[in-house]
Amino acid sequence: MPVIAALGIVLLLALVFGPSWWVKRVIRRHDADRPDLPGTGGEFARHLLDEAKLTDVKVEITELSDHYDPEDRAVRLLPQHHDGRSVAAVAIAAHEVSHAIQHARAEPAFMRRMDLVRQLVWVQRGAMAVLFVLPWTAFWGHSVAMALLNVAAVVAMLGIGVVVHAVTLPVEYDASFNKALPVLEGRRYLSEQDMPAARSVLKAAAYTYVAAALATLLNIARWARFFRI
Repeated sequence: MPVIAALGIVLLLALVFGPSWWVKRVIRRHDADRPDLPGTGGEFARHLLDEAKLTDVKVEITELSDHYDPEDRAVRLLPQHHDGRSVAAVAIAAHEVSHAIQHARAEPAFMRRMDLVRQLVWVQRGAMAVLFVLPWTAFWGHSVAMALLNVAAVVAMLGIGVVVHAVTLPVEYDASFNKALPVLEGRRYLSEQDMPAARSVLKAAAYTYVAAALATLLNIARWARFFRI
């Protein structure tokens, strides 16, 4: 039985952390400097935005993660992708610009995701508020039932995050394969030999939110086990 339990834990960890590890591995593998490319990821993003007449959308460096911020109307790239010349930099720039295009066109799936993300911010704040009052209800209020109710609320809130991440997958897939990939194929910015690598990076970019959703599921499991929900 201990062996089966250990195997189950290993499989669970592989399920939760495997996609995240794969995404990082794919991007890292194609992050090698390519001086032969005509420009950096940031320059390519600026070119695509200007061509799409989205001159008001900024291209900025971020230390967090590559993303498009619809509130500030900014494509933000990690330093190695903003200033670097690599297949990963070019593909990720095209992916994030595709989100800006989705936003400019007010595409229904993207707008739904925007609404969900705004709601998720309040959900996360609510979860933190519940966590803050949890010690009062559990220990000072001597109400085990109330404490369990609070934890159940936190688990439910985290679960909403999983749903939001799942809903975003079609938006990510559209950005990678319906928009970014045709641009990379049609412009010859990358050679034909580079396209398999670009497709791998675009696939990794599309599944980033899936990896985040699985990580959220692990957080839910931790809470549920700790409080025996």
